[in-house]
Amino acid sequence: QVQLVESGGGLVQPGGSLRLSCAASGIRFRLYVMGWYRQIPEKQRELVAAITTGGSANYTDSVKGRFTISRDNAKNAVYLQMNSLKPEDTAVYYCKAQKLGLLYWGQGIQVTVSS
Repeated sequence: QVQLVESGGGLVQPGGSLRLSCAASGIRFRLYVMGWYRQIPEKQRELVAAITTGGSANYTDSVKGRFTISRDNAKNAVYLQMNSLKPEDTAVYYCKAQKLGLLYWGQGIQVTVSS
């Protein structure tokens, strides 16, 4: 079976940092575009960052310069380094794997930015 398991979330103060990890199994990881999305209650899930099979990254405007997505194909893992966190970054963060019509989601992990 396919599994995407997020870790590294939690509570952090404004201006702080967190590093999210997503460990994938059951897929040929190197063939998948990986992404991080986030969602708050009663709002649509939004793309935060994505990284191609070749390592090219893109970000939503609100996190540019603060967040960095990376992948380690040898470890079947994708990461999201989040710096200079703001209260508005508070959300459930989801890992996504996509290859053409195949799409998989992690279970989500809470990130709370609060003083």
